[in-house]
Parts: sequence; structure tokens; C-alpha cells
Amino acid sequence: MQQTDPVRRTSEIEELTNLYVIHPVSGWLTRHFARMGVAPNAVSLFGMAAGALAGVAYYHVGDPRFAVAGFLLMIIWHVMDGADGQLARLTGKQSQTGKILDGICDYVTFVSVYVGLALALSALYGAWTWALVMLAGLCHAVQSAAYERQRQDYNFWGWARGAAPVARAKVRSGRRMGDLLFGLYSRLEALTAVGGEAGLNQRLTSLLAAHPDRAPVIRTVYREAFAPLLRGWSILSANYRTIGIFLCVFCRVPLAYFMFEIVGFSAILVMLLARQRACDAAFTAGLDGLDTDLPCPAGRRRDQAAFVVEAKAPVAP
Repeated sequence: MQQTDPVRRTSEIEELTNLYVIHPVSGWLTRHFARMGVAPNAVSLFGMAAGALAGVAYYHVGDPRFAVAGFLLMIIWHVMDGADGQLARLTGKQSQTGKILDGICDYVTFVSVYVGLALALSALYGAWTWALVMLAGLCHAVQSAAYERQRQDYNFWGWARGAAPVARAKVRSGRRMGDLLFGLYSRLEALTAVGGEAGLNQRLTSLLAAHPDRAPVIRTVYREAFAPLLRGWSILSANYRTIGIFLCVFCRVPLAYFMFEIVGFSAILVMLLARQRACDAAFTAGLDGLDTDLPCPAGRRRDQAAFVVEAKAPVAP
């Protein structure tokens, strides 16, 4: 299993266009931004500006040149969205404000694009298209929250990065806008919890607390079991939405994208949640029944019981 880079995102579960296109470009820019003293939040805001302009470009649904412009502007946003996090980790300027701003920039980009398309579509087909676009946006928010939740769980249990699931589930109180947005997003993530998740989290917490010296082994077993499944979740990433929007607008069938957002992506989410639920339960059972092989979500059978038994066994003097 490939070792994760503390600056770049977790590579073994990364979406392919991010892994081979977006993030290499982001990494190249990150080094230059660091030398120039550019703040991560400035990179986020630049990306948000590009995303907002993409919405203006996509308003012109009948002109394929604007479709290409909108696509390129969204690519710029993707690159900046990768660079701001890398820059924050590289320069040690990570902050809760930066994380919230990064999330706001993501939503501003898609809201701009969706509003631009809704304005154009309502002029062509009527005001009912606003309801379609708003429903698609709601589905998008739920799908993205579910995907991000699984990524965060994987990073915590597989690499000890980020906050524990229990800590993330605590809704922060306060009247500041950042607190309100954090609380809203936390509640949205909680809606996408899968059955069996709490049992697996509790089992892993107990196992790691009882045998901290075996943590690398336990985390390796977890990564090998769940990385293939997480790669499947990447179909819900922003990258495929960006490609889908461009293709539908370029081919002059923008309504098709919103229909797929509502029906297609939602069906994929239900399927992924069912797979995740089954894998969580099977992996938990494998941890409890150490005399059996640990199941593999990708469908491949590995004799991993020995690793878990070793993790449970006391260290030899």
C-alpha cells in the first residue's frame, strides 16, 4: 500500500483525474505559492472567483465556446482547491477558518454554476426548472457530505489523520457564521451515517487503545480492506460533476445533468451506502471473530486474521 504524503491528499483512494492531473498541477503551484508567501486563504478566494465566473459562462447555454470557458474556469477552481490545502499543510497555516472557507468556496462554485444554468433554463423552458435545479442541488449536498464522511473516516482509521468520527459528530455551538455553517454541515454528514458504523468505530477505538503498539498493523489491515471501496465512492466527487456539466451543456442538453444528479447519483449513493454498511458489519465481525479471515470489501479474500491476532496478542518480552 502506497504511503500517504502529509502535504498531498491520500493517494490510494484519490480520484484518478485528481491523482494524475489536478493535484500534480496543484503541487507545482503550491511550491511557487510558498516561495512567494501567498496565503492559503488567498488561493481559496482566487479559486472561488474562477468558480463564480464559470457560472457566468454557463449562463450562455447555447454557445459551445462558453461551455468550454466554463469548464476551464472550473478546472482552475479544482486546481486552486487542491493547492490551498497543500499550501496550508506545507506552511503550517492550517486553521478551522481556512477549512470553513475552503468548503464555502466549493459550494459557491457549484451554486454559481447551478444558478447560471437555472437562469438560462428558466428563460427557455419556464420557472419550473428552478425547482428541478434546487432539488438537484439538495441531492448534490447530501451526496457530497456522504462522500466526505467516508473519506474522513478512512483518513482517521487508516492513517490517524484528522478528527475522530465521534469528535466530528459533536455539533459546535455559537452564533458566528462559521459555527453555524459547521453545525449545518455536521448535521448533514450525520444524516449519511450507515448502519454498523458506530459498532466498527467503537471496536477500532477499543482495539487501538488496548494495543497502541500494534496500531500500524491494525491501520494497514483497515486500509487494505477499505481502500478499494473508497475508490468507488469517488464517482460522487466534484470532478465527475464538472465533467458531466460540461458534456451536457456542450451537447446542449443541460437538463439531462440535473436529472442524472437527482436520479443517477442518488441511486449510486444508495448502492454505495449499502456496500459500506455490509463492509462495516463484515469487518467488525472479522475483528471480533479472530479465528476467521477478515473480509475484503473489494470481493477479494485475504488471510488477514493473522495480522489481527498479532495486533491482539501481547508483545513478547
